[in-house]
Amino acid sequence: MIKRIVMLMISRTYKYHPYIDEYMRMVEKGEIETCNEQKKLMEFLQWKLDQPNVVIDHEAIEKSVVIPAKYFPFSLFPWQKFLNAFIYGVRYDDGRLMFDRFFILAGRGVGKNGYIAWNGFHMMTGHHGIDNYDIDIVATAEDQAKTSFEDVYNVLDSNWSKMKKVFYKSKTLIQHRGTKSKLEYNTSNARTKDGKRSGVVIFDEIHEYDDYDNIKVFTSGLGKKKDPRTFYITTDGYVRGGVLDDLKEESRMVLNKELPNSTLFPFICKLDDEKEVDDESKWEKANPSYRYNKNLQIEMRKAYNDMQINAKMRIEFMTKRMNCPVDDVRKEVATYEERLATNQPLPENLKGIEAIGAVDFAQIRDFCSVGLLFKHEGKRYWIQHTFMHHTAPKLQDINSEIIELAKEKGLLTVVYDESISAEHVLSWFAEMSKTFRILKISMDLYRSKILKETLEEAGFDVEIVRRGPATHSMLAPLVEEMFVKRLLVFGDDPLMRWYVGNVYKEEKANGNIEYKKIDKEKRKTDGFFAFLHALNFDSELVERQQINPAMFKVRTY
Repeated sequence: MIKRIVMLMISRTYKYHPYIDEYMRMVEKGEIETCNEQKKLMEFLQWKLDQPNVVIDHEAIEKSVVIPAKYFPFSLFPWQKFLNAFIYGVRYDDGRLMFDRFFILAGRGVGKNGYIAWNGFHMMTGHHGIDNYDIDIVATAEDQAKTSFEDVYNVLDSNWSKMKKVFYKSKTLIQHRGTKSKLEYNTSNARTKDGKRSGVVIFDEIHEYDDYDNIKVFTSGLGKKKDPRTFYITTDGYVRGGVLDDLKEESRMVLNKELPNSTLFPFICKLDDEKEVDDESKWEKANPSYRYNKNLQIEMRKAYNDMQINAKMRIEFMTKRMNCPVDDVRKEVATYEERLATNQPLPENLKGIEAIGAVDFAQIRDFCSVGLLFKHEGKRYWIQHTFMHHTAPKLQDINSEIIELAKEKGLLTVVYDESISAEHVLSWFAEMSKTFRILKISMDLYRSKILKETLEEAGFDVEIVRRGPATHSMLAPLVEEMFVKRLLVFGDDPLMRWYVGNVYKEEKANGNIEYKKIDKEKRKTDGFFAFLHALNFDSELVERQQINPAMFKVRTY
């Protein structure tokens, strides 16, 4: 049966696979309403699929749709078939899955639990092709963790005369007798879950997680079975700076091809603008099942009417149904598009240009960012470099892919000494002084005791700056103007863009502004705060022609 369907598909014309091509067409031709992230996903996937070492396993894809359909009381929608194609059938020619982490952000009612149950059922069977492929569903609350498990249990129960020879089932465990693959649900008591040998881990409602403790425990057992997979399924939520925000940020970078080796598949469904909530035709941007589900349409219309007279219901509807949180007091420093716009080329000839140096240096076994600010033809340019102590990634949940990318681009140096020292900082500025005329180097008081004397002995002028609301409020209008008008240039520096994205702007009751870290450990911000230090002396940078290189002194030590 499966082979006959595959042969029939082969006889038809398509580029990748019917399930892939159909959904891509629907998005690209505007046959369905989709958000910008969906449009970017289509462009990104075509770029990935057109690479020469990609193999598409049509039979594996078809099995994942046809086999469970015999038993489940519903059929998959086009977006779900599209996802299944990448979950099961898209590999490299060396056998690796192109994607093994799936982030599915879609509005409440989209059917994510039924969809996970469908795939959990399939991955336990022999049709999936891997024995002992255990599946763990994880959620912060037992009721949520049990939802997809109970969906599978009920399917088996409804077909038990056929299934009892194939499956064992209880209220806490489902196991395929042939493959020995198990399906279990788990709550957040991570201490009892060490030693698992899962094939796949499904994190349900990831918006509830504010740290990675539970995630690390459950994913530590992955890799002991072929084709390990991780699923993050969720609506948006109210926890900011947690795992969900990290996944959103990584997704943006993936879709913009900043992390070309990432194995994350970002399937994001949301409104592009909160004003779209008043146009029902736009609701399927956040919920791709909306047009196919009459009951869902009725429920969402009721909830929309309720929110018109209840402010709390509005916040709930916008956050959970539309994946468009509102009334967040923490404002981003710059939109992702504004951050991307900093990727402009640097001037060709920098010899002799005046610059302000800056350092942000919190811990000697963590990160240290150094940089130079200069002006040229109406724009401000910021060149930074980061020193990272080799122990930092081992002690914190830092995005390893952005670190590897920064190393490849020469933007980050790993320090294997006992600590990051003043000599590392001095060496960088001494090298830069061969090109730039460094007027001064700015830093806050905290690290001046370590750095100031060393830099001044080498001939640099050092200025101490204050941090906090008073200083940030003074600089905020300039920072905003530079990003909005695209007058700030970092060059091709994804690390600096990451730094900016890890900071939020808090508006105080008295009108003051303070820039703060989204997360104290895993979201590094050193490059951004070094930039602010330099910006304190922006007025001292007068744009003019480059001076004669012979007129400024190169520092040596």
